[in-house]
Amino acid sequence: MALKLDSGFTFDYDNMYGEGKVTESDLRELAPRLKAAHEAVCHMRDTGEVRGHLSKDGTPEKVLFTELPYIDENNLNSPESIEKLLKFGQEMKRDIDVVISLGIGGSYLGNKVLFDVQCGEFWNEKTDKERDNYPRIYFSGNNIDARRTSDLIGHIRHLAGVADSHKNRELRVMLLVISKSGGTLDTMSNFMVLCNELSDMDNVVLYVTAVTDPNDKKPTLLRQLANENKWETFRVPDGVGGRFSVFSDVGLSLAVCFGFDIEEFLRGARDMDEASKTDDVMKNPAMLNAALKYIAAEKYGRDIEVMMPYCDYLKSLSEWYIQLLAESLGKGEDREGNKTPYGRTPVVAVGTTDMHAQTQQHQEGKLNKVVQFIRVEDWPDDIIIPNFFPDTKKLADIAGVTMAEALEVARQSNADALASNDRFNALFSLPKLNAYYLGQIMYLLALSIAYEGELADVDAFNQPGVEAYKRIMGPKLAEVKTRK
Repeated sequence: MALKLDSGFTFDYDNMYGEGKVTESDLRELAPRLKAAHEAVCHMRDTGEVRGHLSKDGTPEKVLFTELPYIDENNLNSPESIEKLLKFGQEMKRDIDVVISLGIGGSYLGNKVLFDVQCGEFWNEKTDKERDNYPRIYFSGNNIDARRTSDLIGHIRHLAGVADSHKNRELRVMLLVISKSGGTLDTMSNFMVLCNELSDMDNVVLYVTAVTDPNDKKPTLLRQLANENKWETFRVPDGVGGRFSVFSDVGLSLAVCFGFDIEEFLRGARDMDEASKTDDVMKNPAMLNAALKYIAAEKYGRDIEVMMPYCDYLKSLSEWYIQLLAESLGKGEDREGNKTPYGRTPVVAVGTTDMHAQTQQHQEGKLNKVVQFIRVEDWPDDIIIPNFFPDTKKLADIAGVTMAEALEVARQSNADALASNDRFNALFSLPKLNAYYLGQIMYLLALSIAYEGELADVDAFNQPGVEAYKRIMGPKLAEVKTRK
C-alpha cells in the first residue's frame, strides 16, 4: 500500500498497515481525533493560531512555518526577500572565497542538509571553476570545541597563503552568523573567536552578514551589533521555531551561497502543503504519516523511530529530523498540564552502513521501533559494478549490476526481513535527489509534527526542556569566570 503524489513522491506504508500492524480499525477508532487534528492544522495554516501555544516568555505566539512555502507580497517569503537572497548569492559567487556559517540547532542542521544534497562531501576540494566560482563553505558555531575551531582557523590561514601565492591577493572570508538573539553561547563564542583571529590574520579580508531578529525598535544583541557595524542582515522570522526555519532566510541565506535552487525547494514544500490539505487521511501524506506513527507508538509500543535514508548525503536529513522530532514531541505534560510524558526517541541510521551496525537490534531487539526508510529512485551518476576479478566467483556474482540497483536490493531485503519478524517499517521514495524533492520531504516531516502534536495533545512548538538547562548554564558560566 502506498500513497503516491502527482510529483512522483511516494509514501509506502505496506509494512506498517494491515493485519498484525496498524489496522484499518485503529484508524477508524482515531477518526474523531484525526478530524479535530486536521481542523486545528487548517486553523494554524489560516491564522497562525495554535491552541495553548505560548512563547518562552509566556505570551501568545503565532506559528507561521506553513506560510513559508508561499512566496507572496504579504508573506515572510516575499518576491522582494527572494530577490534579495538571490542577489546575495551572486555577490558571494563574485566577491567571496570562503563562507563560514555559524549556527546551532535549526540554524545549522537544516542548512547542512541543503549543503550536503547540493554540494556533497568534496565541494571544498574542487577548483573554483568546478564550483562555478561559488565559495568554499565551512560550518562552525554548532559546538564549543576548541580543537575544531583551532583547526578551522589554521585551515583559513593556509587558504590565505594559497590566495597570496597563487592569486596575488587577499582571501575574502564571509562570516554568516545565525542567531535570533545573538546570545547563543555556542554560536557567539565561535563567532567572537573567529572575528578576533581572522581580523588579525595577514592576507584575509573579513566580512560579516547577520541572520537575526529583524526588530529595530527593540534590537537584540546581534541586531544591535549588525546596525553598529553596518553588516548586511537577513531575518530570523517571528513565529518560526528554529527546527522549522530551513524554509526561511535562516536556511536560504546559506543555500544561495552554493547555488542551491531555493525557488524549487519552496515549490516542493508548497506542493506538499497543497497535497496535505485534504481531510481524507488516506490521501493526506502528512496526516497519514502522523497517524500511523502515533498509533504505532501509543497502541503497539513502537516509540523509537529510526530514520534510515539509503543515501550518504541524506544522513544530515536524519540528523535534522532528530531535532524536529525530539524538541517538538518530547514533552513532559499535555496542554492541560497533566504529567503525561510523550514522544518517540529518534535514531539516526544510514543504509547500507548501519545494516552492519544497528540492524541486529532492529531485527531481533525489543519490539519498540519503527524503521523509516528513504530511497532515491533515479541516480544520475550511477556506476556499474565491474567484473574486475572474474576468477573469484564471490566477487563475480555481485558484478554486472549498478551500485544503485545493489543499494535498493539491500534496502528491500532489510525491509522484507524486518516485516517478516513483526518489525514496523515504511518508505519515503524520492524520484530524484534535488531541491524540489528535498523541499517535499522536509516539509512533509515538519507538517507531520504539527498533526502528531494535535493527536498527542502536546504543544509541538515550544521547548521548555531546552530553556531549563539554559537557565542553569548562565550562572555556572559566570561562576567559572569569577574563579579565574
